[in-house]
Amino acid sequence: MNDPDRPRPTPAELVILRILWQEGPSTVREVLQVMQRTRATGYTTVLKTLQIMTAKGLVRCDPRERTHVFAAVTPERQMLRRMVRDLIDRACEGSAAKLVLHALDAKRPTEAELKEIRTLLDGFEKKQTS
Repeated sequence: MNDPDRPRPTPAELVILRILWQEGPSTVREVLQVMQRTRATGYTTVLKTLQIMTAKGLVRCDPRERTHVFAAVTPERQMLRRMVRDLIDRACEGSAAKLVLHALDAKRPTEAELKEIRTLLDGFEKKQTS
């Protein structure tokens, strides 16, 4: 469940993690180039954030190359599950149903998302009747 020893990424760190999950191991410059598509960011800001993330254990750095290459330590799916579990525990009193109901109420899902949700629910129902 909620593990206080596991680091939680800040919003800025989560942006970088998304880039690393999408692009794979990357240099500071490569992360910066992707970030600059949507926001003005400086090289030293990205570098410092990656250094902090390394200290927190969110990313690892391969210093064998002349330019350091950073990679996410935790796979995306595992990190998102951890973050959702934390949200369920902190904000929804441990109730996954509360989280789902509030999420659907806060932002209307697309038809494709609704189809995916139905498929997931059907799978849960099949497991319960088996």
